[in-house]
Amino acid sequence: MTRELRAPRFLSALPAPVRWLAVPTALACTVVVLIGSWGPPADPDIETPEPRGKAAEYCRALAAGLPQELLGHARKDPSPASPYVAAWASSPRIVLRCGVPHPEGLVDEKQEEIAPTINDVTWWPEPLGDGGYRFTATQRAAFVEVTVPGGATGNPLDAAAALSDLVKVAIP
Repeated sequence: MTRELRAPRFLSALPAPVRWLAVPTALACTVVVLIGSWGPPADPDIETPEPRGKAAEYCRALAAGLPQELLGHARKDPSPASPYVAAWASSPRIVLRCGVPHPEGLVDEKQEEIAPTINDVTWWPEPLGDGGYRFTATQRAAFVEVTVPGGATGNPLDAAAALSDLVKVAIP
């Protein structure tokens, strides 16, 4: 006793060529939808700042002038793209964020007097656990943060120094 395989009723009403193509077409559409949804993942490591007003304008001006290469590292911005975040290299990477809040570790003006100043830009240093540093440009209309993980450069301050002139021009 053999059973004959039959197409479902809704397919049997269709002409033969359409029935033959229904399953492959559905499969192809499914594959296209799946591949289309595989975009680059959002970068959970980097929080995107949301500056407002003039600070946002200054940050966009800074973003327009940022280099495609920094200290020999190619620019590779995180996803999703933002005018307030830039990154160079992939691992370890140097990350610039513009429009960040006031650094928590900076509590009074006397501390800023000991922070390094490069080309009239004062950078507040905060050591990271991996041997790197986070430098925040203070005394500006918008705070700019540059995170330099351990091993990204020979001297962590080099990245802040390389960006000082751009910060000075874009953010009063």
